[in-house]
Amino acid sequence: MATVDIAEAKSSAQNCGCRVELLENSDGVKEGIFKANGKNRDCCKGIYEDFDRATDLNNGSTQVKKSDLIVSFGEMLIDFIPTVSGVSLAVAPAFKKAPGGAPANVAVGIARLGGHSAFIGKVGDDEFGHMLAGILRENDVYDKGILFDSHARTALAFVTLRSDGEREFLFYRNPSADMLLTEAEIDKDLIQQARIFHFGSISLISEPCRSAHLAALKMAKEAGALLSYDPNLRLPLWPSPDESRKGIFSIWDKADLIKVSEDEVTFLTGGGDHEKDEVVMSLMHPGLKLLLVTVGEKGCRYYTKDFRGRVNGFAVNTVDTTGAGDAYVGAFLTELVKDMSLLEDEKRLRKALIFANGAAAITTTEKGAIPALPDRAAVMSLLNKARAS
Repeated sequence: MATVDIAEAKSSAQNCGCRVELLENSDGVKEGIFKANGKNRDCCKGIYEDFDRATDLNNGSTQVKKSDLIVSFGEMLIDFIPTVSGVSLAVAPAFKKAPGGAPANVAVGIARLGGHSAFIGKVGDDEFGHMLAGILRENDVYDKGILFDSHARTALAFVTLRSDGEREFLFYRNPSADMLLTEAEIDKDLIQQARIFHFGSISLISEPCRSAHLAALKMAKEAGALLSYDPNLRLPLWPSPDESRKGIFSIWDKADLIKVSEDEVTFLTGGGDHEKDEVVMSLMHPGLKLLLVTVGEKGCRYYTKDFRGRVNGFAVNTVDTTGAGDAYVGAFLTELVKDMSLLEDEKRLRKALIFANGAAAITTTEKGAIPALPDRAAVMSLLNKARAS
């Protein structure tokens, strides 16, 4: 990408309604993003070509270049969150709807932080589905890969909030539109543009989505993308715990980067002590570049073939942990896509993980996943306050 005179670009863009926004990266460096008002961007073509993302302000669509595109594959749904914490679903007096679904959360989290993301998945051709598609567009997520199904509804999840912000889920999705994505419907061109391809395990539960998922993985790998995997264990959605473990491990050795929680470590190792490094290391496979373990408010642990360690979290007033792991993943991938070599440099890796922990912490301070995902300014503010204290 060319060096851009931001002041000159901003001045030129303002003449026709286009604009340039400045975002601060984790190193405190200002980066520019160009947003176009003209559908063809002809008015500011020269400026646009010096930037790696352009958003059409007329219709909300976003076009990206391959250099740092992160494509997220999987489900998008509606979370219904109790207006009162610490009560069961039966006792909750009312619920607030919020967009969610781990892969979609990651895509929005990346875009909120100034990264370039796209989403591939299917929702119902209903009001909820069109609302979710609109939310992707509003957040500058490239939505060319989202499809609508007229034969199944958008998935719903009712979330129980315990007094400590932890959750339990009740799903309505059998079948739901996300389960019906087929291999023929996958946007192959979009996958081939990805620098990083991110996915979970829920799309592995049933056909035809399982075959679509496996085909998408193959396409991404052949195109040279780094494969990022967050299993996002949801036992109620699987036929049995054994089927869940088998399904999650069925693509384990294809991933270059894996993120799991402490509870998932225990589950996947058959009851192993997640505090023990040797237990976590048993989940490594020969081609894995990085294994991340999130430990809630305590931060995270990281493991590579050359080094391992722990990065502390941030103390915040936790209201709802929904989406915290997705915020963490999105923030880390946003930093990683800028410089893949940080996987081999522990100092720079730790810096990116501090940024990811900050994004996750902020997300827990508000109810819902996507509504709570922070922008870069919020994360940098938290990090700066922590440095000053």
